[in-house]
Amino acid sequence: MKETDKQVATVKSADRVLDIFELFAERHDPINLTELSRELDMPASSAHKLLQNLLARGYLESDKQGKTFRLGHKLFEIGSKYAQRTDLSGEFQLAAQKMIDELNESVFLTIRNGEMALYIAEKQSTHPVRFVSHLGMQLPLHATAMGKVLLSGMSDDEIGKLYPDGLLGKLTDTTITDFAELMRQIRQIRVDGIGFSAGESVHGIRCVAAPIFGAQGQISSSLGISMPESRWEPEIWERISRAVVQGAKEMSTKLSYIP
Repeated sequence: MKETDKQVATVKSADRVLDIFELFAERHDPINLTELSRELDMPASSAHKLLQNLLARGYLESDKQGKTFRLGHKLFEIGSKYAQRTDLSGEFQLAAQKMIDELNESVFLTIRNGEMALYIAEKQSTHPVRFVSHLGMQLPLHATAMGKVLLSGMSDDEIGKLYPDGLLGKLTDTTITDFAELMRQIRQIRVDGIGFSAGESVHGIRCVAAPIFGAQGQISSSLGISMPESRWEPEIWERISRAVVQGAKEMSTKLSYIP
């Protein structure tokens, strides 16, 4: 093969990889090999090789049978690192610092990754006892206040497709495992603009969260404060709730969202 032929083949492969990413970004449901080949007008053999390479590198994830695929953790790790240099991260740091100064409780920023809430930024309190996450950590959407807020930005049909069998994993004794109860809380979040969790993903940790809206009015991320049960008091909880809602509102406005 001539050098120019190799360059053309390389570029074509790169285009196909980008086409795959763009297709997955547009689709909410996992995609199988046949669908992908048809959608991208790509030979199944070529698509299979690319999918296996992306799977091996963590850019895609598959079901247990290896028949359907969706975007993988590697893309979101890259995205979270990039987010640290974007306006979203910058605005988070400003908002979080104000909340730390007022409340001295840990503040977090999450986005949705499939059925998981992906932590992309944090600012820790100075208390020796606190909830500590790490960038790239993921927790089930249904088991976290921030995750439930992210779910509230989806339609009921989209949420149903996310949990087609209605089964919700249990992390603690207080994790929501009833799909109907999850939907009840999500509908309440849509009304109130705020979500809560009490030891549902980590024993002894309460969290309150509010949505951050993008320019088009969609929920792009969620802002939350977590605190140990040992410091929980109604008056403090009310202050935290007000601060989270206000912080999310300010971030949304600065990110060009107009109610």
